[in-house]
Amino acid sequence: MLRRLLPLVRQPIDDYLAALNILLSGHRYLESGLIGIAALLVSWWIYVPLHELAHAFGCLLGGGTVTRLDINPLYGAAFLQRVFPFVHVGSEYAGQLTGFDTRGSDVTYLLTDFFPFVGTVVVGVPMLRAAGVPGWRPAVQAALFAAALPVAFAPFISLTGDYYEMGSILVSRAVAIVDPSFPVGRWRGDDLFLIAPRVFASVDGGTLGDALGLALSFLVGTVLAVLTYAAGTACARLFVREQSRSQPEPA
Repeated sequence: MLRRLLPLVRQPIDDYLAALNILLSGHRYLESGLIGIAALLVSWWIYVPLHELAHAFGCLLGGGTVTRLDINPLYGAAFLQRVFPFVHVGSEYAGQLTGFDTRGSDVTYLLTDFFPFVGTVVVGVPMLRAAGVPGWRPAVQAALFAAALPVAFAPFISLTGDYYEMGSILVSRAVAIVDPSFPVGRWRGDDLFLIAPRVFASVDGGTLGDALGLALSFLVGTVLAVLTYAAGTACARLFVREQSRSQPEPA
């Protein structure tokens, strides 16, 4: 089983290196660098609010309700507020869904967390793998490569956020099945670095079980992130000429 998992873990790195190899082989470092930085910034600026809105749409799609979505003003929150009344201008993060109700459904909760990463599967990974195919004009390849990065690697950027939360939903529900008295919300949340101190600073104090629960939630979330990227790889095969993909040169 480990032999099957290792290629999945390596795939994001291989895809990145394949595209980077083509970028560097063009020897237009200044031009490609400037285009790449601009494309990366624009892609990130567009992706962040779309990602946060997708959380809200995922909750609504699952039958939940949304009352507040905080978005940093930098990402056009004031404009989005005119279109979506649940958008609130201002956030400690780039954005965060702070007011939502899943009506007690873990399926809706998981859909709320996962829905933004549909973009990774159908857009981000296919774009990154396409950037690893020879034949692009250098400027186009640089833009494609850089623009793909925030979307393709979003699951790994969110390992301690959304993907930790997905893992915690599954792990806490499994524990609650064995021990119905277990409070399922104890380990849940979208920021592991805030949840862990909160758990261990609680009145009853943290336990070894809490440490294992937090660690297992993170591990499950990491596996889900790898599988999400693998789903993107499968989707990319529908569009990308796999036989022509550039491979990174050995060191």
